[in-house]
Amino acid sequence: MMNIGIAGLGLIGGSLAKAYRDKGYNVYGYDRDESIQGFAQLSDAIIGPLDVNSIGLCDIIFLAVNPIDAVVYLESISPEIKKNAVVFDCCGVKRFICEKCFPLAKQYGFVFIGGHPMAGSHSAGFKNSRANLFYDASMILVPPVYDDAALFGRIEEVLKPVGFGRLTITTAEKHDEMIAFSSQMAHVVSSAFIKSPAARNHKGYSAGSYKDLTRVARLNSDMWAELCMENADYLINELDVFINAVSDYRDALNSRDKENLKNLFEEGSRLKAEVD
Repeated sequence: MMNIGIAGLGLIGGSLAKAYRDKGYNVYGYDRDESIQGFAQLSDAIIGPLDVNSIGLCDIIFLAVNPIDAVVYLESISPEIKKNAVVFDCCGVKRFICEKCFPLAKQYGFVFIGGHPMAGSHSAGFKNSRANLFYDASMILVPPVYDDAALFGRIEEVLKPVGFGRLTITTAEKHDEMIAFSSQMAHVVSSAFIKSPAARNHKGYSAGSYKDLTRVARLNSDMWAELCMENADYLINELDVFINAVSDYRDALNSRDKENLKNLFEEGSRLKAEVD
């Protein structure tokens, strides 16, 4: 039976802990908030603390904290990690993480895999974590090499208990390029959209489209500011594309050009059908 270590017991780390504990694995956890770590143990999400006494026991370690914290933490525990253990991060950017962590893994003899579970909720924290959070979700992986069948088999086996529906293998660069569009842009647009003065009077006038567009405006500002800054180049590119596209709609409205506006809507509808 594998021993699992999880650093960071918020929504992601807590859900990983519960998923593995539900399958009977030994899970050790660390959180800088000692009360959360204690509650996780009382609720049987972990069997004990992830510390100098247990790090060396772990076959798998997840870093479920912000990117900078993940690097600092891994630097501090690297000498204690047993040889050939696998370490995954769960951060929303990969170039920064992989650049820092691949050399640590090589130096100390463990395996580092860049990871990004594509699941979450606007309700953060351990109290909102659940064992089925990742069920049928995609897990994006950035391995150190791309021609090691044995490593890929091992990754698939160790992640199986969590319930991921798909493992997506990619590079750090491709991950950050795509996440700028599929995740970070959504949070920026949602955050900007809710700043309309009309938002304060939306009740009675809003339905599903409003809820869909504003759901992720409720976010962890420290985390998302860090993620976006670490991916600023790709995110700026996406913002430029978006601003140009929105300007086309504004120009059509400003010139009262109904046919052009209709064409813009039809183009968007067609593209949505194609990408789905």
